[in-house]
Amino acid sequence: MLLSLSFLCLIAFCAGLVDAAVGGGGLIQIPGLFSALPNAAPATIFGTNKLSAAVGTLSAARSYLSRVRLPWRLVLPAAATAFVFSFAGAAVVSQIPKGVIRPLVLVLLLVMAVYTLWKKDFGKLHKPVAIGRREMAVGMAIGGAIGFYDGLFGPGTGSFLMFLFIRFFAFDFLHASAAAKVVNLATNVAALIFFVGAGHVLYQLALPMAAANMAGAMVGTRLAMKKGAGFVRVLFLGLTSVLICKLAWDIFHG
Repeated sequence: MLLSLSFLCLIAFCAGLVDAAVGGGGLIQIPGLFSALPNAAPATIFGTNKLSAAVGTLSAARSYLSRVRLPWRLVLPAAATAFVFSFAGAAVVSQIPKGVIRPLVLVLLLVMAVYTLWKKDFGKLHKPVAIGRREMAVGMAIGGAIGFYDGLFGPGTGSFLMFLFIRFFAFDFLHASAAAKVVNLATNVAALIFFVGAGHVLYQLALPMAAANMAGAMVGTRLAMKKGAGFVRVLFLGLTSVLICKLAWDIFHG
């Protein structure tokens, strides 16, 4: 048990570091939990992961917000919508086969990677658009769609949010990462409420993992702030490539 806990805390630290900088911590933490707990129910794995991830995301969000200014008229409605739809996604997580979702997510990730590579200045400059009713509506639509996806499936949530904040609101990667953390915190908390209520959290593992995830998030945030948007862009492309490879492997090797 002690060996498994040490392994999971190391995994949680790495997940928090990566997630704070560019998203995608679940890509590290969820496989680690499945490996260490082969007999646990999938819902228990996801619930334990959400508690750890929510604490790390909260830490990252606080660090970003102490140094980065965000348009709250856009971000808060998006986060509120994401909260509602993430809870709904968690509630139906067992009713939709993952085999239906994976191919669609793979296509979307490929589109994001190609678009980011093709547009050399994508996410390098921070020239946010004026926030009116149309932009707020788009932000809420993004929050709702990505929130539902995070509650239902999850991998790549932070990457999707970053890409959409850059594409629709002309953020740079650094500001997009900060905004994504606020929205992602809402999705994590909403899904966590469902999993806690259903009794799907192993607290003896989740709490130490949460501390490790938070420590990793502090390191990841400082790294992203110090290196800037160009560094985060490289990490974003790297993580997206890993996600593409993992999902392709899952689809074709089952």
